[in-house]
Amino acid sequence: MPELPEPTILSIARDKLERETPAPLDLGERIRTLRKARNWTLEKAAQEVGLARSTLSKIENGQMSPTFEAVRKLASGMGISVPQLFTPPKSGKMLARRSITRGGEGRAHVTATYEHEIIAADISHKRMLPYRATVRARHFDDFDGWVRHDGEELLYVLAGEVEFYSEFYEPVRLSVGDSAYYDATMGHNMISTSKNDAVVLWVTSQA
Repeated sequence: MPELPEPTILSIARDKLERETPAPLDLGERIRTLRKARNWTLEKAAQEVGLARSTLSKIENGQMSPTFEAVRKLASGMGISVPQLFTPPKSGKMLARRSITRGGEGRAHVTATYEHEIIAADISHKRMLPYRATVRARHFDDFDGWVRHDGEELLYVLAGEVEFYSEFYEPVRLSVGDSAYYDATMGHNMISTSKNDAVVLWVTSQA
């Protein structure tokens, strides 16, 4: 039996590169996988994303390359971002979750200082906790000390004006359109400073 040549550094590197280089994405197959994960027929998917059934069929079967507008419609209709459309989950497991919360239909959670409306309450084990809050507090002393919890947080002012307090920074006034992103393990509180109670959107990361 002839001796096999020992692998060279170049061949080892080439083999490693081939193993680590992902295969080109089959966009048609990716779209079909996303559609089936939602239990959508081709007709249903076409209605949801706003494309003709024939167009969607051709895209799935690789007979047509989608325009940017078609890509945007596909991502929006499926409730994902454009990058997610081109990037399959690393785990190979697709959750394909989506939740619609109509205005005023979120789950209410009222405290002494805030009146929360939990968004997407029907989805459990979320990585983000989004909620709309009416800020009822008017003075820092309305709070029983600092609020602290795990994760990071984004707040965005929807109506009115607030004064945002954080443990290691000076208080700052925020108006409509202003936002703050912060470490939620740092003490923080917020009060309304406008005539009417301010309304904010909060998004908290989950561990």
